[in-house]
Amino acid sequence: AEYRSLLEELAQNITAEDLEQLKSACKEDIPSEESEAIATSHHWFAFLEKHSKLDRDNLSYIEHIFEISRRPDLLTMVVQYRTQVLKISEEDEVDTKLTRIPSAKKYK
Repeated sequence: AEYRSLLEELAQNITAEDLEQLKSACKEDIPSEESEAIATSHHWFAFLEKHSKLDRDNLSYIEHIFEISRRPDLLTMVVQYRTQVLKISEEDEVDTKLTRIPSAKKYK
């Protein structure tokens, strides 16, 4: 339930322009014809889930996308979820290259 409400909260903070930027940030993973079909952030999340880029316990892909898209607000929501709901701190993920998030430190 927390995962769904996280996606809902993220979706509410993603405008149409944001969505274009996010889709462009993951263009290696979304074929262009499918990218054109993604019209809402809900659809984008569903696509990522379907292609195993996103699930309740694996948020590193969207963390990376939000980071390179310069959306620290969205990144912060995901980091908060990860540290509070999944109880995964930055130290637990030192081995993953996607976790280069100094902003996560302030939630300890």
